[in-house]
Amino acid sequence: HRVAVSRDQRVHQALAANAVRQAAAPTLALSSDSAQEPTMTSEAAFDPTAPLAGPPEPWESTSTPSPRSGAPYHMTDMIAAEPGLARRIVERLAVPGGAADELAQTIRATLEAGDPVILTGCGTSEHAALAAAEIVREAARAAGSPNAVVTTEQAFELSLAPPTRGLVIGITHEGATTATNAALRAARDAGRSTAVLTVSRRSPAGALAGIVVETDELDQGWCHTVGYLSPVVAAAAIGAHLSGRSLDAAAVADLLAAGTRDERGAERIAGTLAGASNLLVIASGADRPAGRELVLKVEEASWLPSAYRDLETFLHGHLPATDTSTGLVLVLTDRERRAERLTRARQALAAARVIGHRAAAIVSAEVDAALDPALTPAGRLVVPEGPGLPGPVAALIGSATPLQLVTERLARARGTNPDPIRRDDPVYVAASDAADG
Repeated sequence: HRVAVSRDQRVHQALAANAVRQAAAPTLALSSDSAQEPTMTSEAAFDPTAPLAGPPEPWESTSTPSPRSGAPYHMTDMIAAEPGLARRIVERLAVPGGAADELAQTIRATLEAGDPVILTGCGTSEHAALAAAEIVREAARAAGSPNAVVTTEQAFELSLAPPTRGLVIGITHEGATTATNAALRAARDAGRSTAVLTVSRRSPAGALAGIVVETDELDQGWCHTVGYLSPVVAAAAIGAHLSGRSLDAAAVADLLAAGTRDERGAERIAGTLAGASNLLVIASGADRPAGRELVLKVEEASWLPSAYRDLETFLHGHLPATDTSTGLVLVLTDRERRAERLTRARQALAAARVIGHRAAAIVSAEVDAALDPALTPAGRLVVPEGPGLPGPVAALIGSATPLQLVTERLARARGTNPDPIRRDDPVYVAASDAADG
């Protein structure tokens, strides 16, 4: 009993000391009313229900987003547009015999032959590829392929070592990502079947793939939100063809819309994280792609140094590098093996509370009800369960707009413009040029 009491005393002493430090730490205020004041701009008022423009004819890569001195940013508009966008993508890709159906049948044939399906991409599209793999794998198992091998590979690595068997599916929003196109070319030259999820078959990627699933509408900012969501929704549509289950376009749109509503909650989280020295994001299961995407979005949009850790990995050696200036976000919406994930998440958050992390969460309604609010002092965003959707679809669609909303509000709180991802600064333009060789 002496050991247990001693441990409890240490925890209570640490919590008391952290309470003093956190009370002295500044929290940046960001009100919904002031946050929604429109920036002076000559652009026409944005209609979030209208289809977004596609790429120009002839196809060319996008230029720097038109400058805005404050919110609403292009990112703000794209988040608002996503429920309607997702509905349109689902409805377009539901057509029997269309490209999504064709790709689903090719996936089925590949898996039935005992060959792997490999998804690939870079940056945001790499995270979309990870998400798509979760969705397609579950759909294949629902279709009667319990041992389906659906995996991912980073595009640069795949271009250097194309697979000897199977189907390669590239994801690239605009269709111009050099490494992804090199991966598609290497796979094609090695005799592999290829497909791509991209905005237009007129893009360079479209010319490299045997099957092109078009998402049609183009992200208007460079901190890609639509660029992440579009292929995730397309993967859900492909999964519906593969499994034989219908995909409810209205349910997808409603789930996305629900994730945009708690602006004050997002502002509270952003205000607490804005002064952090760094941010860690933790997740498990099908939530891992969303966790990785949140890290990328935060670094692009708000320039806050961030890193992703798997839920269990976070507890194995990473805590000593953290302190009360560390921000933490848990993403937990996956229904699969939820009880086990929730138990471990509680333990991770308890450890974070002892250290004094600025902890927040993006969670489903059921998780919210089961998780002590004291474990997430920075707040949380709660999304519906999406019971009519397959598990990975509900998780990855449900977390998409909340993670983007937190990012956009964090950019506001830190005084950064998310749209150009810092390429309005000559130093970062030169760095991008150097990276392109």
